[in-house]
Amino acid sequence: MGEAISDRHIVAVLRPFVRACAPVLDALREADPFGLRARAVQEKLDAGAKKRVLDALTSVKVPGTAAWGAMDIDQRAGWWINRVGRLTAALTSVPGLGGALADRLPVQDALGAASQGLLLCAIAGEYGVTDVGSRVRLIAAVLFDRDIDPALAGGRNADESAEDSEAARLTEELTESKRTRGKVTVRAVAGTLWRLGRSLLSITDELEKRPRGRFYHRALGLVPVVGAAGDYFGERSGLKVVWKRAHEWLMANSFWAR
Repeated sequence: MGEAISDRHIVAVLRPFVRACAPVLDALREADPFGLRARAVQEKLDAGAKKRVLDALTSVKVPGTAAWGAMDIDQRAGWWINRVGRLTAALTSVPGLGGALADRLPVQDALGAASQGLLLCAIAGEYGVTDVGSRVRLIAAVLFDRDIDPALAGGRNADESAEDSEAARLTEELTESKRTRGKVTVRAVAGTLWRLGRSLLSITDELEKRPRGRFYHRALGLVPVVGAAGDYFGERSGLKVVWKRAHEWLMANSFWAR
């Protein structure tokens, strides 16, 4: 057994992580998955066609639309878990192609914890929780069963300049994608998720505590090639537990949607 990881070290790792999650979530909120915004703005449509496109856009349940504004907090949190969670679970399950060998390495847990941490930040935002300290405490509680002191999580004696620099490094691919392509690509999101996962490797022992799938998901994950399927469904199952724990923690700590 290695030396126990301190709360201070957990916070030092999670604060830049949380800062880096913000631009990733902003990019996902601003994404135009059906090309509707681009079509309405760029194409030369007649008035009737443009109205149909804009009507379709407002009816799509994605951040920034009228339909999104009409959703309650559980529906919005569910969108992050079920829609974006499918993407992050798929990206996380790729190491499962290696079966048992990949499961012996911390890669799976690092990517899985990064995905779960990212979605926890998204859920926190729907509850009106935007400060770094509270999001750090939420991630530590839900994923690692840690009750972090609010003052410590809030950055007591922290070097915020260094945290900003680390967050910028973690999101370099995201920034470059927006600069060169004008949008964020799936490849950029995957690369950023990988960097976020690597940033958690110094707390590997804690990553093993995160919510996972059921025993049969893990058993299937040990089989080469088809292990990816087991890992995918395991990650999806784990995200449901993450959502439940997050809601309970936010309510217990008197965080309400605003």
